Amino acid sequence: MNVVSYLDREGVQYKLLHHRRTYTAQDLAAAEHVSGWNVIKPVLVKADERLMLCALPAAQRIDLDRLKQVLHARKVELADEPTLGRVFADCELGAEPPIGSLFGVETIMERSVEEADRVIFQVGTHSEAVEMPLSDYKRLARPHVASFGRP
Repeated sequence: MNVVSYLDREGVQYKLLHHRRTYTAQDLAAAEHVSGWNVIKPVLVKADERLMLCALPAAQRIDLDRLKQVLHARKVELADEPTLGRVFADCELGAEPPIGSLFGVETIMERSVEEADRVIFQVGTHSEAVEMPLSDYKRLARPHVASFGRP
């Protein structure tokens, strides 16, 4: 599904951002002249046999051991590229939006994201992103919230 169409349908007030092609969340933050704490990056993981979309600030990495504890999983690993391509078929690889519900996947959000009033994230391409209130992002993503990030 086109993310921008979904945002329009859901009545979200957002700003569509066009920028040079970026390939990391930190590059997106630099291109938009914002802190890496305001850019949400998605990371797809496999927790035992279930896929989960982790949403965390660009300024953090996932602590897989902590995430394993939070999810009560025996094993947590990053999803491979074929899985990413299958789940996010309409997106450029590496430009997935952090809204798992759009793709039939649960979202878990790093607690530190709640420190931002507004968030920015890619919408399926390496040259477009959206900025929106955190409250709207949370309404759309319906994330579980937990601490699993590290600097």
